[in-house]
Amino acid sequence: MATWEDVRRIALGLPETFERTSWGSLGWRVKHRESGKLFVWERPLGKRDREQLGDAAPDGPILGVRVPDLGAKDAVLASDPDVYFTIPHFGGYPAVLVRLDRIDVAALEELVVEAWLCRAAKSAVKRYLAEHPL
Repeated sequence: MATWEDVRRIALGLPETFERTSWGSLGWRVKHRESGKLFVWERPLGKRDREQLGDAAPDGPILGVRVPDLGAKDAVLASDPDVYFTIPHFGGYPAVLVRLDRIDVAALEELVVEAWLCRAAKSAVKRYLAEHPL
């Protein structure tokens, strides 16, 4: 089971990454111009989200994670529906939601690194991959 400290450690261990609070929730961004590009974030469910999910709405901590594209989103969602899910708000958007208390740290690390890779500048990705071959 992963924790917010695991998310923080993994995200901040990636180059050019910083933590920022927006709308009361933590998010991790990779440097890009003035605000940075969000790649993982705390995503509590709102009242509307809970209504739409009904009995399937999870109670634990939820992490939002950017994925490369909608095909990757479908693949992640299908890989483990007990861990990964989405809500109507993210329809047509390349991101998944993760039940943080159901993902192991190794899978979390893979997911966070992939999110970073799809949001970081090409030069940063090239340097990272030269040092950390996949």
